[in-house]
Amino acid sequence: MTTDRMAMRAHLSELRTRMFRMASAVAVGTVIAFTFSEQLLDFITEPYKAATDGGELAFFKVTDAFSAVMRVSLFGGIILASPVILYQLWKYVAPALSGKEKRWAYPISAVLALLFLFGSFVGYIALQRGLGFLLDFGGESLTPIIGISAYMQFATRFILAFGIAFEFPVFLFAAAAIGVVDSRKLRSNRRWAVIIILVSAAIITPSGDPLTLMMLAGPLYVLYELSILAIRFLLRR
Repeated sequence: MTTDRMAMRAHLSELRTRMFRMASAVAVGTVIAFTFSEQLLDFITEPYKAATDGGELAFFKVTDAFSAVMRVSLFGGIILASPVILYQLWKYVAPALSGKEKRWAYPISAVLALLFLFGSFVGYIALQRGLGFLLDFGGESLTPIIGISAYMQFATRFILAFGIAFEFPVFLFAAAAIGVVDSRKLRSNRRWAVIIILVSAAIITPSGDPLTLMMLAGPLYVLYELSILAIRFLLRR
């Protein structure tokens, strides 16, 4: 029992260390992003302006502008810190893997970061299309007057959802590394994979626009096929 408690304490201590490093990375990234908050605000509001032919975002509370700057700074901080966050998460899981599997720590951390950034970029591109689809429902009888606070909440969640969704191939690879799945099983379940990807994409993209949905589902399926190839040729499974 004492051994179990010591192991649990060591496990929790490791978790606290990893969490502290991730929080520190986000804090540093947020400070850096804050110095470019005006440019970041212009960047993240550009899809709205493009979707509304130059429409402006409003704020309805005295604190809304401040909140928008803080949110975009935190968002930028998360993006900048994503390589550190993903590396720390993978290192936390690594002790459960064998020595042979641990060698993938650095490559997988790099792939995680690249996929997250690529997914966030796709989300940013899809954001304009999604906004255009949603705002067109009002037709000519309604004029959109969107608050910056509500827009920032929607836009950052939308982009981050894309970034997180693009991580799934790495989890497939990790599952294959510990023997949960193999390339043959993944190939035989392509139909189910397509259904799951489409349903997940429909949930992540709230606009309901088929093109926006396919902008997420299409790359995800390509990544699924690439995962099968990686598992087959890198892991030999």
